[in-house]
Amino acid sequence: MRVLPQQAATEQNIRSSVAAQAALEPHRIQGLRIIRRSIDARQRQVMVNLTVRVWVDEPMSDEAFQRIEYPNVEGRPAVIVVGAGPGGLFAALHLIELGMRPIVVERGKDVHERKRDLARISREHVVDAESNYSFGEGGAGAYSDGKLYTRSKKRGSVEKILNVFCQHGAQTTILADAHPHIGTDRLPRVIENIRNTILRCGGEVHFRTRMTDLIIRKDRVVGINAITSTDEGEKEVAFAGPVIMATGHSARDVYRMLETRGIEIEAKGIAVGVRLEHSSKLIDQIQYHNREGRGAYLPAAEYSFVEQCEGRGVYSFCMCPGGFVVPAATGPEQVVVNGMSPSHRNGRWSNSGMVVEMRPEDVTENADSPLRMLVFQEQLERLAWQQGGRRQTAPAQRMADFVNNRLSYDLPESSYAPGLISSPLHFWMPEFITHRLQQGFRAFGRKSHGFLTNEAIIIGVETRTSAPVRICRVPETLSHIRLDGLYPCGEGAGYAGGIVSAAIDGERCAEACAFQSRAERGARSEEGRAERE
Repeated sequence: MRVLPQQAATEQNIRSSVAAQAALEPHRIQGLRIIRRSIDARQRQVMVNLTVRVWVDEPMSDEAFQRIEYPNVEGRPAVIVVGAGPGGLFAALHLIELGMRPIVVERGKDVHERKRDLARISREHVVDAESNYSFGEGGAGAYSDGKLYTRSKKRGSVEKILNVFCQHGAQTTILADAHPHIGTDRLPRVIENIRNTILRCGGEVHFRTRMTDLIIRKDRVVGINAITSTDEGEKEVAFAGPVIMATGHSARDVYRMLETRGIEIEAKGIAVGVRLEHSSKLIDQIQYHNREGRGAYLPAAEYSFVEQCEGRGVYSFCMCPGGFVVPAATGPEQVVVNGMSPSHRNGRWSNSGMVVEMRPEDVTENADSPLRMLVFQEQLERLAWQQGGRRQTAPAQRMADFVNNRLSYDLPESSYAPGLISSPLHFWMPEFITHRLQQGFRAFGRKSHGFLTNEAIIIGVETRTSAPVRICRVPETLSHIRLDGLYPCGEGAGYAGGIVSAAIDGERCAEACAFQSRAERGARSEEGRAERE
């Protein structure tokens, strides 16, 4: 169906529209479920496209989502899962499905304890290197809106990932929405429920436990060494088993450990830029072609821009309608920004990353090093920290001032809690980035009248769009190219770009690990039988 926003606002209104379009008496409709929902704002009259399943003269006959039965895996072969982000958590769940016992090792705290450390970043400008917006249960996705849209549909079942989220407490609207999201306020409960499933089935979850090294014997990874932190202090521990390594795109110590170990890694392209923040009302007015904004029946508006500027893509990234900008540093002497939204997306501001594509050949310093993109990120984040007064105060500039190379003498209100300081980003950020951003902003302003405005603000810097390193693996087995028993996984390994794609890659790594484990057990069984004979 194609209906007006008010017709799609409630189930009763949808029921009335269904009855009219299908020429049915309303009382014959025993139930309905929205299968697909998207907003078409290309014309002045905004419309809502709906695909609806209707039960006529019979009760609703199925559940909104498909459940998975997770067996008990106590006593089964163990697999070490390093990292409790989406890649690691979904790898652990799928290992349970496949009859293996996951041991999840997470350097940060559980999803609820993290909140106190996140508050300290804004309140005291103190960054806990092990518990922040990137490290901790749920990974970087736990406090960054919970966006579930992905184009990675050939590598695995997106529908299954969404169903698993619903089974663990996410709203079933994510199964229907064209751009689904859970919301920063709801996602922690879902993550906690996933952890409880892992524990109930016989798995283990160890928080505040940081992997320090791989245990390698005869070109095979057989476990990890780690340091676990308690209230009494730190102690060294070890875990035995094959390793699914889902450490996320900000675990720079892991990349350096891998390089020291001689494990093959390579520099990977990233995107670097700023966070752009407008008032949500202005974005609603622009996107919905209405001075009144979104009105009573439409959600906070989203946008997506892309432009080619001098051979590199300039595009919006991780757009957060009705959200806020957050400090995403993971260590001292860094200023990094990101965005998030609550489930209702009802905040005063809307923000998006605005980034420029960078390729490894664009960084000429240490051109032979696989860590050169990582070092570039570090240098830019340190520069932003210096510009921000050596605190989590972020350098910022009005949008039109940035485009026209002018200093902003004052700044508009912002959602960024640690505070902003006026800074000439056009002057101190690399010209490779700023020149293309300026061209991109002009192009976006031509496409959407009112978008390029001095009432919008850019906040520096956005550097953690993806991993700066790819850990090489064999496509057929997903194991590391030179080491059996190591399965680099998800966004941190360079094979995913968001919650859903990381979750899909986690499932693929679990399957590869289980397949290899079964093959080896079969081979050992054959050897034992041959010896007995």
